Amino acid sequence: EVQLVESGVGLVQPGGSLRLSCAASGFTFSTTAMNWVRQAPGKGLEWVSTILRDGGTTWYADSVKGRFTISRDNAKNTLYLHMNSLKPEDTAVYYCSHGLNRGQGTQVTVSS
Repeated sequence: EVQLVESGVGLVQPGGSLRLSCAASGFTFSTTAMNWVRQAPGKGLEWVSTILRDGGTTWYADSVKGRFTISRDNAKNTLYLHMNSLKPEDTAVYYCSHGLNRGQGTQVTVSS
């Protein structure tokens, strides 16, 4: 059974930083691309970033490019999202995803 467990719930001020983690199990993590997606209040799901299996290739939504960094540790079956220069519009529930599977999500709130 695929399990994805996000952590890193946070309330942060604008301009602040936060790191999210996603612990994966139930599949061969090191052989698959992984994604972060988010859902802001009252809005649909938005793709944020993707990382290929070796960690050497990444893509970002224009809205987060230059501020967020996706990374992975295949030895620990863990995916990360490093978020810098956070803005109020980054407020959302963040999910890691693998194919059609998503975790339970973790709330990030950016507010002064």
